[in-house]
Amino acid sequence: MIKLHLDNLHKVATKHGLTKVEIQEQAAKIPEYLEKIAARDQGFYEIVDDEATRQCVEEFAAKVRDKYDHFVVFGIGGSSLGGICLQQAFTNSFAETKLHIIDNIDPLWLHELENHIFLERSLFIVITKSGGTPETMEEYHHFRNKTDAAGLDPKEHFVFVTDPESGKLRQIANDEQIPAFEIPPNVGGRFSVLTPVGLLPASLLAIDTKALLTGAQQMRNAFLSHDFDTNLPFQIATIQYLLGQKGKTINVMMPYAQKLIRFADWYRQLLAESIGKAQNNSGDTVNVGLTPVNALGVTDQHSQSQLYMEGPNDKLLIFIKISARSGILPTFSRLMDAELQATADALTENNRPNFTIEISAVTPETLGALFMLFEAATAFLGEFYDINAFDQPGVERSKVLTKEYLQKT
Repeated sequence: MIKLHLDNLHKVATKHGLTKVEIQEQAAKIPEYLEKIAARDQGFYEIVDDEATRQCVEEFAAKVRDKYDHFVVFGIGGSSLGGICLQQAFTNSFAETKLHIIDNIDPLWLHELENHIFLERSLFIVITKSGGTPETMEEYHHFRNKTDAAGLDPKEHFVFVTDPESGKLRQIANDEQIPAFEIPPNVGGRFSVLTPVGLLPASLLAIDTKALLTGAQQMRNAFLSHDFDTNLPFQIATIQYLLGQKGKTINVMMPYAQKLIRFADWYRQLLAESIGKAQNNSGDTVNVGLTPVNALGVTDQHSQSQLYMEGPNDKLLIFIKISARSGILPTFSRLMDAELQATADALTENNRPNFTIEISAVTPETLGALFMLFEAATAFLGEFYDINAFDQPGVERSKVLTKEYLQKT
């Protein structure tokens, strides 16, 4: 389903790439790192087996899919990026959509939303793991006030996705009997796309969530394997870490598929928030991290590639290739494939490290596998850096200051 093509890394191995031996000699760390990840009690690779929750989400979506004209998701960061990715990957880019994922509080954008929807025909999906994300809760209260003023039953116009026990949103759900789905406590927001956070929007769009989880399960099994050749997540983490030690601290993800640009957006948060840390597990100040950049082939050959070819040699480029495009517009398929190959080869000639991930097609199964591939690789990467890849202390200070500034106004 997924193949790694690493030849270009080996071709620039003298200074800027990696030999096969350099990569493979890290294989002995797999059992140790898997034990450390297991000890962190993170459920991102276990939730893919939760068939009961998937079926519950599907049943709810089937009941409401034709009942409303608009489904409005309020969420930010890990609460929205997975849903945006799924919507973009599996819906017609030019068709009118019933699903609106609101991941910002720009007042003009929200005003446009208000003018577009009818409250009586809208279901608001409020997603926040903590149950108290300020931006999301402000959106909830704003539209809750509007539905209350219109005399609408909140149980018919709201559904929550949040912590099973704690948080303000869970309290509201319990007090008012508003439907609510659970985000497992041991699954962080940026790792939650395969929980109801992503499964509910996917189900409303009639995306095959069974296939999505099947693909994730297959990659999860590879992640837990001690066999180096099987464990693709470990291979990717090894490459990212070793090249980071060689000064390649910027990772550019460049899918050659319009349907995957939002996947690159999703990965940008995953990598940045997981690996950018001030302290290691011993409490030493290390200030480590890899900077993610998202790009799109072929679009960004005409906006970014000059920098990648001739600018600072501090980047690793990760291409995603589609091997079969179902015979659609074959002239453009050949052209896109040729441009990917040309770009990768030109970078290699300029001693710029790059590798290609090949998938057969953009399907729920392959996207589920890609989600798990990079979640698992990120978990391994945290162990390479000896940091906690599952917390985000650096964003907490701005949240505190935001509350202080609002209290002063």
